[in-house]
Amino acid sequence: MSIVPLQQTEPPADPIDRLAAAHRAGHGLARPFYMDPTIFERDMERIFRRHWHCLAHASVIPNAGDFELFKLGDEQVILTRGADGAIHAMLNVCRHRGAEVCTKPKGNAKFFVCPYHAWTYTNDGALRAARLMPKDFDRAAHGLRKLHVRVASGLVFVSFAETPLDFDPIEQSLRTSCGQYGWGEAKVAHRELYAVQANWKLAVENYVECYHCGPAHPEYSQTHALEQPLHMIEKLNEAMEARTCALGIDVGSGDHWRNSAGGHEAIHTFRYALYDGVSTGSEDGKPVAPLMGRFSAYDGGVTSIHLGGTSFLVCYPDHGMIYRFIPKTVDTCEMELIWLVRGDAEEGRDYDLSRLTWLWKVTTEEDKKIIEHTARGVRSHYFVPGPIAPMEQNELRYINWYLEEIARA
Repeated sequence: MSIVPLQQTEPPADPIDRLAAAHRAGHGLARPFYMDPTIFERDMERIFRRHWHCLAHASVIPNAGDFELFKLGDEQVILTRGADGAIHAMLNVCRHRGAEVCTKPKGNAKFFVCPYHAWTYTNDGALRAARLMPKDFDRAAHGLRKLHVRVASGLVFVSFAETPLDFDPIEQSLRTSCGQYGWGEAKVAHRELYAVQANWKLAVENYVECYHCGPAHPEYSQTHALEQPLHMIEKLNEAMEARTCALGIDVGSGDHWRNSAGGHEAIHTFRYALYDGVSTGSEDGKPVAPLMGRFSAYDGGVTSIHLGGTSFLVCYPDHGMIYRFIPKTVDTCEMELIWLVRGDAEEGRDYDLSRLTWLWKVTTEEDKKIIEHTARGVRSHYFVPGPIAPMEQNELRYINWYLEEIARA
């Protein structure tokens, strides 16, 4: 009788794939995922150039000719509104020698003129003039490189991918969530940018779990029941949903968090309760702005949306929050917070900006400190990731999703 030897699976040849394959299930990521420049480049290739990213609310460029410049890693994106009202997104790279053609952070312009050799582009990216080029030069083939753009419930999303992930299910999810809160008719009340000395994944991982909310965010924890284990807030959630239904509103929710292997974007929409007597996310739990969308009263709840790995949304009945995570380098990132209010609301009459922004400013300043404490800690060569706690189930899911994405060419 011959003995057939057991077949052994060869470890992946690629060192990043080997590290991902060696990940210990149920635990955090190993040190190199936050420190290794080659892994950061893989992140940029397979997360940021593959998925959709929320850049802004469409109200930041309300008029024809309006533009704003956005930076993600090494890329610069010019977001514009054309004469016909359409929104365009182009790379800020001249098609001649690569100079930046947009040199201001925002404004209104019919044309962008490259400061190097004066190639001139219209605000939809078409090349209008290329001085002293030969007669047979094809201007139509040398417009600014355009990105895929989708606008859903007032939110502008871009994708760097040649063939973007299917956005239609995302648009439907946003329509049944943010759409109920009137985000399509909202406007930006305030924006705040936080520079963080940490790898972008540490910032996202912190955002998606509330295990830290009790010890780290006493202000948030006074009003938001999410800081409690799920089994302890089920009754509060049931009461919240009953109030929402009584208002005649059906806020969509659903878990469609999946990897991109099937050509789909990831989105998870869920709802959770505020404590009894709390109306919204504010210092004292009292309203801070006019009710939005279909809400005629406060339901005591929050709708939260995780989308595509870098974009996160929070919906209250009287205001909204966009949370953008922006990679810079392997050990730096930015977090941008965008506060939304009803489109016709006026500061000083309908809302006080300091009251509107207080809670999430305090919470984000605390998060920045926590994230940077963690970044300094994981630099230790003796750092070994520990087990993920039950209350960190969203972080565990995010880590698993991330590992699947960077392992998929």
